[in-house]
Amino acid sequence: MKNPSAVDSCLMITAPMVQLSEIKHFTIPVFIPQLACPHQCVFCNQRKISGTMKSPSMEEVQNIIDNHLRTFPDEEKHVEIGFFGGSFTGIPFDRQESYLQIADSYFKKGEAQGIRLSTRPDYIDLKVLSLLKAHHVTTIELGAQSLDEEVLHLSGRGHTVKDVENASAMIKNEGFELGLQMMIGLPGDTVEKSVATAQRIVELGAGNTRIYPTLVIRETDLERLYLENKYIPLTLSQAVDNVKQLIPVFESGNVQIIRIGLHPSEGLLNGNDMLAGPFHVSFRELVMTEIWNDIQQQLIINAGKGKNIVIHVSPAELNVAIGYGGKNRKMLQKHYRNVKYIPDPSLNAKNYYVDYC
Repeated sequence: MKNPSAVDSCLMITAPMVQLSEIKHFTIPVFIPQLACPHQCVFCNQRKISGTMKSPSMEEVQNIIDNHLRTFPDEEKHVEIGFFGGSFTGIPFDRQESYLQIADSYFKKGEAQGIRLSTRPDYIDLKVLSLLKAHHVTTIELGAQSLDEEVLHLSGRGHTVKDVENASAMIKNEGFELGLQMMIGLPGDTVEKSVATAQRIVELGAGNTRIYPTLVIRETDLERLYLENKYIPLTLSQAVDNVKQLIPVFESGNVQIIRIGLHPSEGLLNGNDMLAGPFHVSFRELVMTEIWNDIQQQLIINAGKGKNIVIHVSPAELNVAIGYGGKNRKMLQKHYRNVKYIPDPSLNAKNYYVDYC
């Protein structure tokens, strides 16, 4: 039986808690599918991935923004309006402008502090950037997916690495924050190529990224390749291990990782839209659990320092330090009588300290 008092006695020697105030960030997602994309990416069935096919009306966009704003707390916050779901700058120019005018009105009223959108590298030019700048767009995310020519070709992306480099340079030169999204497990991809893509994203000056594992979605070319045994998707454990190797690259390059894994639409959750691939509703947590598992291996080596251990971590890292399903706690419980995790607001990132007794 555990002895709580033994653990409590350890807590008396810990550092005092320091409460740090943070501005909360919110993004209001508005999905704008590009219905007539001329490219045939092997992995893409936009309707099934985004869960929508019909472009919203101007009134619907305004309602989406208003409904989200009503749910936010009455405190200092940073709100962004994000146009996602397709290649925004590939839709008709006048429709782009209409959507941007709506978002811009919230920016001018101070109800939103930023506007962001996602698009393709080959849908960027100075005319497009001029429109975006006029309507106070702050961040442009490019779906680079890979920075390996063979992977881009086999995936049917329809653009080259040079297109990504040129678009990234234009975006940075015009004063926007650059986001570069990537995928792992595409046809022709390897762990080494994914790591090289991550390194190149850092070199291109991206401020943020999103990492998506490739899934075999129904009614795509990838489905055909999969059924013909010409494409083998990553297993969940392979995908987790691959992404785990990308995290240090982005963290050392000061690139914010906005998302890891696809947003779980209803079609992905019930399996109707996905045929195969490493989908998990808690994919990011699985990846960060493994990173913290590696960190805490050292604590096994130090198990002789005491029968009880108290691990102090940042509140933001508490759940993944404990691990998905308590994996990391269970690992340490094989070596310690008591294992306790304490959130410490004075810590950040993956910094931690330990008390033994």
